[in-house]
Amino acid sequence: MSEFSDSDEAVFAQWRQKIQMANRNNIFCHCRDCGEEWVDSSPNVSCPACQSQKLEYIACWQFPDG
Repeated sequence: MSEFSDSDEAVFAQWRQKIQMANRNNIFCHCRDCGEEWVDSSPNVSCPACQSQKLEYIACWQFPDG
C-alpha cells in the first residue's frame, strides 16, 4: 500500500509541473573548459565561446531573488 494518497500524488504532480515550467528558458550554464557563463533554455547545448560539451547546469529558480 502506498503511503501517499491520490490527493498527495496530485499535489506532487502539480509541483513537478511548476518546477519544469520554472526551468523552461531559465537554465544557468557554466563551461568547465573556458569559464563562459550564460542563461539558456536547454541543458543540451554547446558553449557559445569554445563549443565545449563540458558544462554545468543549475536551474535559475534555485537562486535567491535580490
